[in-house]
Amino acid sequence: MATPIEFVDKQWEEWSEKNTSFDHIDTEELKELLIRDLDYASKMDVREYTLYQKWCEVQEKYPTHEVNTLWGQEIQMVNSEQKKLVDLVKKNFWVPESADDYLNLKPKMVLHNGDLAETWNTVRTFSSTMKNNSNIGRNLFYLLMDENTDKYLGVICISSDFLDLTPRDSAIGWSRDVKTQQGMINHTAIGSTIVPLQPLGYNYMGGKLLALMCLSDTVQKDWRERYGDVLVGVTTTSLYGNTKSGGLSQYDGLEHWNKMGFSSGSVAFEPKRKTMNLVFDWIKENYPRKYFEWWEAKNLNGLPLKRDHKNRSLNFAYSKLAIPKDLIRTEHQRGIYFSPLYNNTNEFLRKEITENDLVKSFDTSEDALTDIWKIKYAKGRISMLKKKDKVSTESLFYDDLIFMSWEETKEKYLPQVGR
Repeated sequence: MATPIEFVDKQWEEWSEKNTSFDHIDTEELKELLIRDLDYASKMDVREYTLYQKWCEVQEKYPTHEVNTLWGQEIQMVNSEQKKLVDLVKKNFWVPESADDYLNLKPKMVLHNGDLAETWNTVRTFSSTMKNNSNIGRNLFYLLMDENTDKYLGVICISSDFLDLTPRDSAIGWSRDVKTQQGMINHTAIGSTIVPLQPLGYNYMGGKLLALMCLSDTVQKDWRERYGDVLVGVTTTSLYGNTKSGGLSQYDGLEHWNKMGFSSGSVAFEPKRKTMNLVFDWIKENYPRKYFEWWEAKNLNGLPLKRDHKNRSLNFAYSKLAIPKDLIRTEHQRGIYFSPLYNNTNEFLRKEITENDLVKSFDTSEDALTDIWKIKYAKGRISMLKKKDKVSTESLFYDDLIFMSWEETKEKYLPQVGR
């Protein structure tokens, strides 16, 4: 049997034989494009940059054109099927007829296996100001629906966990060898998408419901069935860390979720998609082995050899092209939260006990988690809003960004970023 290095070298030989010529990308022109894009983005604060990325994403994924109609010139979406799906999704939001309708909700986790991909992505793209990024590695995509009405409540993605989060790792007592080399990181996951639809999110603290659903029996069962590992803990991070007004996020004070501290990371600015694709082509032309290992090579298990190929490629290009560091990233902390599903999760993750020794921490049935949300969070929230006459009837959906300029987008939505 081939060693891991021999296995990759064999792939490299085969790939090299098939890829003998590449599009030429002028290095100086690429550098100028990168500096221009990054200079524009780096002048924004984190909230404005978040919204800018969302606007760019929508503009790229949902192109428009001018069409002559009986009523004159109109701006329409190029892809009519996209418009049909957007309209269909918007009609399927859960919207209460009375303030107490939340009491009748029976959330169910619907895992998509490719059949619901476009629906999931449409809900995710237009229901959050955060860019809808794909994740390398393991992913379980869920539509959270109400079993009684078949209406959408939100979207969840459970993904491969972050390798390095110092506050979490210190609390667990994780050594890097046990965590990565011995594979114990595969027994935790991260809630990479936890997005409630509106008005569930605002009126009833719907984000807390979705965060609790990340811990459910359904997630644990699906993780085991798809990946063969017992899931013993779930991580998530807040969007804005301690920069948010009041320092609070939807995870603060949430039962079964423990705040670990803050990340020491930063927000990386990205060039426009067109420029980014030129970067990848430039690496393919000038550093083909790097490109191959990051984008094409597989390990012995058939998984990508390297994780996070996009950021690897961008950081490599920034270094080679001497892009100024102040244009690349800004310091930005995120809150880190962790939910141990067992009383002895930490001991298991340190490989001090086996799976047979695990002791469940709490009831992770969907019914039990839903009851926590209804009693501890939704009830008080809607009661307070009713007293203040601030109950929202708005189903916030960002599909109008398809037809808006950046300046129009900023004026309308910047105050709402992070809602």
